[in-house]
Amino acid sequence: MPKNIPLGFYVDADTVIHRLPAALKFVALIAFILVTSLAVHTIPWAGLSLALVFALFPIARVPFRVAVGQLAPPLYLLIALAAFQWWQKGFEDAAVMFLTVYAAVAAAILLTLTTQVSEMMDFFDRALAPLARFGVPVENITLAMSLTIRLLPLMLNTVLEVLDARKARGATASLTAFGTPVVIRSIRRARAMGEALQARGVGD
Repeated sequence: MPKNIPLGFYVDADTVIHRLPAALKFVALIAFILVTSLAVHTIPWAGLSLALVFALFPIARVPFRVAVGQLAPPLYLLIALAAFQWWQKGFEDAAVMFLTVYAAVAAAILLTLTTQVSEMMDFFDRALAPLARFGVPVENITLAMSLTIRLLPLMLNTVLEVLDARKARGATASLTAFGTPVVIRSIRRARAMGEALQARGVGD
């Protein structure tokens, strides 16, 4: 599995960040996003926020290649958004937006790198449990969130397989020729997963 898959790779290590409860890490992530979004309005503070998150990666013993593989993909979209923001509101607003959003993304990536999916799902299950008395399908919501996290690596792997196949055939750039096999494979996987869940009585 490629190591640049968001939410799909876990770094197995024994660090203080790994040992923190999933609930505490998730709450800290939300608090960090809120603070940086509402209180950070200058480039120095935005840069400091990003530097703070980057400093946690070595503490969590995340290998450099894994960190780069995880942090590089979001840059393409964020740079495009920052360029548009620069054109609309100026350089400082664009820089603050880029740094704060990237810091939030990096913090979320660090959470997934240091927290097993099962831990996150247990946390969501406990957090949503009080809503069950009001008829909220807590188990189905938790299952949906778990499947979403687990399907992201499979989706990216499908995209990479299609790209490799097109490159091997020497195919030219075509959105339709690229998108069609990705959609077909995704539908087949979703249908197979749905049949498997139905056979196990999920949703009955």
